[in-house]
Amino acid sequence: MSRKKVIAANWKMYKTPAEAAAFTTAFLPLVAGHTRDEIVLHPSPLLVAGVAWQLKGSNVAVGAQNLHWAAEGAYTGETSAAQILGVGATHVLIGHSERRQYFGETDETVNKKLKATLAAKLIPIVCIGEVLAEREAGQTETVLRRQVEGALADITPAEAAPIVIAYEPVWAIGTGKTATPEMAQEAHLVVRSTVAELLDDATASAVRILYGGSVKPENATSLMSQPDIDGALVGGASLDATSFSKIVKY
Repeated sequence: MSRKKVIAANWKMYKTPAEAAAFTTAFLPLVAGHTRDEIVLHPSPLLVAGVAWQLKGSNVAVGAQNLHWAAEGAYTGETSAAQILGVGATHVLIGHSERRQYFGETDETVNKKLKATLAAKLIPIVCIGEVLAEREAGQTETVLRRQVEGALADITPAEAAPIVIAYEPVWAIGTGKTATPEMAQEAHLVVRSTVAELLDDATASAVRILYGGSVKPENATSLMSQPDIDGALVGGASLDATSFSKIVKY
């Protein structure tokens, strides 16, 4: 099955509104007319509306980095799916390793956020991945299966259609270390086979699985050439318009 790749930027807690505007102004001409891949920018929360306005009518989408599962309520500092939709975003990152590590995200909360995202017709990018100790202990497959099973709990094949999964080995995020293309492919195959077991073969064949973890222009082509790698979730290298455009055009 032919799967359209997704090249997504995660700006994390970087860029002021002025810096985001400068990036967008520089970036759009560099990827104008590029339709082979789906391109998404995920700025920090206060930047989403401005970036969405600048990207309106272009071939680049905008997403949020997180959301709360409740429709509304007394949840200071949180953002609902309706609010994300209301400012023009179409995608949401769920369960990024930094959210898990620093802010208490669990497989259970990832599942609740995924259900809220799907109900709102947003496109979820669900992040999974093992830490270095788990990889060194030979637990990568066990961890990935547990995280996929937790995220997809009570999700039907029909509901799962929009879901994108991002495999990010935590030991490779921001470290300069990158899983070899072969290591990444092996992990992606575990994820795809787990989706097949939980849902069905058709859903597993259609789901797009991204690689994240020190993706750079220099390694993008070799990673994207793997049969089960359907794009990239890019951190540091997405902060520079020229660098990120090179990854988009791997």
